[in-house]
Amino acid sequence: MRLLVCGGAGFIGSTFTRLRLQDHGDEVTVLDKLTYAGREENFHDFAENPAFRFVLGAIEDREAVAAAIELAAPEAIVNFAAETHVDRSIAEPDAFVRTHALGTYVLLEAARESDLRYLQVSTDEVYGSIEVGTFTEESPLRPSSPYSATKTGADLLVESYFHTYGLPSVICRGSNNYGPYQYPEKLIPLMILNALHSDSLPVYGDGMQVRNWIHSTDFARAIGYVLEHGVPGEVYNAGGPEEEANIDVVRRIIELTGASESQIEHVTDRPGHDRRYSLSSEKVRALGWAPQVRFEEGLAATVEWYRDSSWWWEPIRSGDYRRYYERQYGRSLG
Repeated sequence: MRLLVCGGAGFIGSTFTRLRLQDHGDEVTVLDKLTYAGREENFHDFAENPAFRFVLGAIEDREAVAAAIELAAPEAIVNFAAETHVDRSIAEPDAFVRTHALGTYVLLEAARESDLRYLQVSTDEVYGSIEVGTFTEESPLRPSSPYSATKTGADLLVESYFHTYGLPSVICRGSNNYGPYQYPEKLIPLMILNALHSDSLPVYGDGMQVRNWIHSTDFARAIGYVLEHGVPGEVYNAGGPEEEANIDVVRRIIELTGASESQIEHVTDRPGHDRRYSLSSEKVRALGWAPQVRFEEGLAATVEWYRDSSWWWEPIRSGDYRRYYERQYGRSLG
């Protein structure tokens, strides 16, 4: 296929781009504005691939989107572009509104004008928290944060363009992703790097928030299945094979890194923190997909990647991220 991948310089977007280039022989043009978490370093192993092209620009910029479509001549748009961290959405929600609402609208209009297929990458957080049981695609949308609320709004825009204009669009909602290239504000890379540096390990509240963990390569593969085989107008959930409480994940990282449980520091919980997420993936499994990476092996491999990839994370820990960390946790990194 010829694909325009928006937000393809980020964690999951670059993983998807890598798999499509290596495993499918697609032509992929990435449109990304390279915010703090969108990095050209994520292209390091495929930047010279002749089937890959990069366009610098924001999805809310009509001219940038038009230029990317003209260059890529795509068959489909896959939209990963997002502000992704709930903590940042609580502190500065305006960027989330611009990217998720306005940006998605601009892409949908461009897809409609150019007669393109469209895939929206979304999140289980649009469903809110569930104490028992599992969310399906029919579950009501009950977002809890500015992040999840604006992602919900984007999903509803996509659905409206299918129902109103007949745009051949699909939505794929993933559970909590982890793996290489994830910016270290998120739980797993934050804990790995702090453990390796003998820093404190800040855990929100009691740490018993439960998440359904999926390796980024598994989610990228699920998106590919939905893109190729999904029914227009439908939503597909893709969850990982295991659920784990945050505190148990932290303790496993301590074991894998040789850190100490004395480094754990329970900090004030995030406002409106969802207690548990759980996704049913039966609908996407019916398309032929199944997760391949068990959490225990995936976490161990992720720890090793960060241990061996200081070239990737050292510029982050020495830059603006340090100031963000100090504001968020009230202490400096070691």
